[in-house]
Amino acid sequence: MKQKEILLFGGTGQIGRNLVRKLSENNYKITVVTRNLHQSGYILKTQANPGYLNLVEMNNFNMKKISSLMENIDICINLVGILYEKKKDEFKLIHTDFPNMLSKLAKTHQIKKFIHVSSLGIENAIDSKYAQSKLEGENTVRNNFSKFIILKPSIVYSVDDKFTTNFMSLLSLLPFMPLYYSGKTKFIPIHVIDLVNIIMNVIEIETEGITIECVGPETLSFKEILRKLLRSIDKKRLLIPLPMPIAKFSAKLLQLLPKPILTEDQLRTLKYDNILSGKYKSNFDIGIKAEKFFENEINKYSFNWRSGGQFSKETKKKIL
Repeated sequence: MKQKEILLFGGTGQIGRNLVRKLSENNYKITVVTRNLHQSGYILKTQANPGYLNLVEMNNFNMKKISSLMENIDICINLVGILYEKKKDEFKLIHTDFPNMLSKLAKTHQIKKFIHVSSLGIENAIDSKYAQSKLEGENTVRNNFSKFIILKPSIVYSVDDKFTTNFMSLLSLLPFMPLYYSGKTKFIPIHVIDLVNIIMNVIEIETEGITIECVGPETLSFKEILRKLLRSIDKKRLLIPLPMPIAKFSAKLLQLLPKPILTEDQLRTLKYDNILSGKYKSNFDIGIKAEKFFENEINKYSFNWRSGGQFSKETKKKIL
């Protein structure tokens, strides 16, 4: 039987790296498009078995080149996304225009499936450029190609993420942690391995033209997440609700950093719960469980932020 060939965009992120490994283990041949072959090659080549991975360098969205790559593939997967803009209209370019182009090419070449990873909880965030660009991207995919699968994960976490690791770093350094919107915003975080398993399932089952909300097994408020992180790194910090004028001012300052911790647009997004909308089926509804619990998983790598690191008392307890 002919191996299925996968064209993957966004393969160097935490989801992509884990997905490349899983696809390779299951005998899929993968072509990963990357902006810098020399920078990302050594990372990705360690994730796949020899002969299963092909890297293609592309610095911009070259429609002609992408079209040629789609000629002999079965499935295209788009994981590309950004959390903040470095230049004007970058959200629109990455989250709307790019999936629009990919889904049109998918129709032209009549591939078997186009899997597009978007975000959960963005439908109501009408004042967020990030959320609106994601929604517009989803709509273009649905309109352009009938064999789409749109996945909408909540926060995706792992040792390689930029969520739990950043917050553990901040909680280690700061004497207090600001709570935006009193820390009441709700999330249903999903571990990267559970999300990768969902992607593998939708690759292999006979389904198309479906949107799936991808969530973990528990709903947590932002405040509960911070408390679990603090407990995991064995630190005590004050969690202080910030008045909105001060919160907005802090976001204005923080977005000036080379790698912003918080932007004004992200602050607006934080107003809205990141939970199931009820508009689409969830991974649980279609029989794909997510079994990893947040605190259990962060405890596996949080020793990096504890006093004493891997030799901390908490780590020794677990080893014993």
